[in-house]
Amino acid sequence: MTSPLARTTALAAPLLLAAALGTPATAATAEPTPGAAYKAAHDRLPAQRLTAGQRALSAKKQAEAARAYDRLRTAPVRALAGYKLSGGVHQSQKTSYWCGPATLVITQSARDEVAGRSQQDAATLLKTTTGGTAWYGININVPNPTGYPMADALNQRLPGSGYVPKALPYTPTSTDKANFKAHITHNTDNDYAIAGNAWEVPGGPHLVGHPNIEIFHWVSIDGYNTDTAAGQVNYLDPVGGVSTSVISWAGGVPKSARISSDTITTIMGGRGYVW
Repeated sequence: MTSPLARTTALAAPLLLAAALGTPATAATAEPTPGAAYKAAHDRLPAQRLTAGQRALSAKKQAEAARAYDRLRTAPVRALAGYKLSGGVHQSQKTSYWCGPATLVITQSARDEVAGRSQQDAATLLKTTTGGTAWYGININVPNPTGYPMADALNQRLPGSGYVPKALPYTPTSTDKANFKAHITHNTDNDYAIAGNAWEVPGGPHLVGHPNIEIFHWVSIDGYNTDTAAGQVNYLDPVGGVSTSVISWAGGVPKSARISSDTITTIMGGRGYVW
């Protein structure tokens, strides 16, 4: 595969190159967001295909999530409750390109609360390379691989969890943003985190502490603000705690941060998330 470094100039090194494969979903017309044109011009990923099982599971989960989110939005006004978290256990990524393995173990820990899992084992399972962890296009060593390594790895490690990939267009629509709110509340309420695949580009929105350069990156989204009906979410960033000798700009990146749910959906545009 082609490394993002091959098509990005004047970037600080080393970079997080976490999603070298993937493709956007077809979306309704929306006003292009900053960075969307860059993504459209530079994407080199094959067409994505969900399996029949993924399509059926996605539809079932979508219906469940929509019903639960409607209840949240229409609930009577209550005393401020703040953030609800699934409780992922943070790990700082061990190399400049292991954000995918770190996100896998963090996301898994949100469910079973086991800390300290091996990122090397996770990297081996995900087939992570120096170019990062693929969003789509890599079959990993599981009984029925689908081409979505993060979804397949989470389902392998958490039997019955029913993780499915959700691809996003370069410019996520209002429906995409509403769906993400429903998905993060669904997962958090059921004690699961979401593995988000960010594609940050110059001129577009960035995660907290990230510089204005192109960065492919995985994070674990593990909660939402109940007072705003998931208008803001909490995520765990594997860059947090990494030495600046490994990632030059890591010093300003928190281990845990909060961000507008619409903003992080936009950041994941052109890739997506696993929920």
